[in-house]
Amino acid sequence: MMNSPRCPSGGSVRPSRVVTRWAAVAAAVIVASTAIADTYPSKPIRLIVPFSPGGTSDLLGRVVGARLGEVLGQTVVVDNRGGAGGTIGPTLAAQALADGHTLLLHHVGFAINETLYPNRQYNAQKDFAPISKLGETPNAVVVSNKLAVKSVQDLIAMAKKQPGKLNYGSAGVGSAAHLAMALFEHAAGVKFNHVPFKGGGPSMIAIVSGQVDFSIPAYPTAVPHIKAGRLRLVAVTGLKREPTIPNVPTVAESGLPGYEFTIWFALYAPAAAPKTVVTRLNQEIVKSLATSAMRDKLAQTGVDAESSTPQRLANLLRSEVAKWATTIKAAGIPINP
Repeated sequence: MMNSPRCPSGGSVRPSRVVTRWAAVAAAVIVASTAIADTYPSKPIRLIVPFSPGGTSDLLGRVVGARLGEVLGQTVVVDNRGGAGGTIGPTLAAQALADGHTLLLHHVGFAINETLYPNRQYNAQKDFAPISKLGETPNAVVVSNKLAVKSVQDLIAMAKKQPGKLNYGSAGVGSAAHLAMALFEHAAGVKFNHVPFKGGGPSMIAIVSGQVDFSIPAYPTAVPHIKAGRLRLVAVTGLKREPTIPNVPTVAESGLPGYEFTIWFALYAPAAAPKTVVTRLNQEIVKSLATSAMRDKLAQTGVDAESSTPQRLANLLRSEVAKWATTIKAAGIPINP
């Protein structure tokens, strides 16, 4: 027969008392969580964007941050922490106090870097709590106006005719533009000279000035320069043409069947953030992205708004980590020490 638990004085503790104590503890946790949710946010929110100003992640962060600031009643401050292929920002976010006042906005690179940077100081799936997907966009093949290239076919032909001549810019080693180009080179059987910059904004400036010949940045990063006539858009990297620019072909239509590269963006909190806070942030994001005003605002920058549940985002991150681990190895993309 099982003995009853003993109290310090030697007597027994009735099972009912043990259950009551645990119930009290559970109730206290629920009350504390509710209190946190009721008072959250109690100060400005720091939104870490692991890329320099001017890129798509930065633009999206400022739009989403402004909206969250409105509905939450607190200022959302975008903190650009670029460098190391987008791994500096997550490192800082993972180490931050997990009270919901520090958030991370990242793109598909969050999954890519799990393979590309094996010595990073965080684990995307263990050290972060998914909040919601924010949207997605294709990349764009853009060339300098100084380059006599008007199509993907022209670009490939020039690369084959003059090996080693063409330079392309990216937001840095391991950035989305770098990965999109690595897949392009692998599919086309050509090689270009990589010139990494500290962010998408500086990379675009380099193409406009003629410092580099072309790039495959996120479409929103290139939109202002395309509209101003400073860059020539020759293709998009999605499986389908962009509705806002239906006359621009996809890379797959332009001689590389099966080529596809899409960037998705999402919002995260440190892993230990209160579930009530994560739930509230998810609800506000879902409601905000469902409004025509927000969807139109993101569409103007080239991002197709799309929210998700935290679990769906967790599933997406897990599947993308596995996908890119295979892709990086198959394409022979260098792993960073």
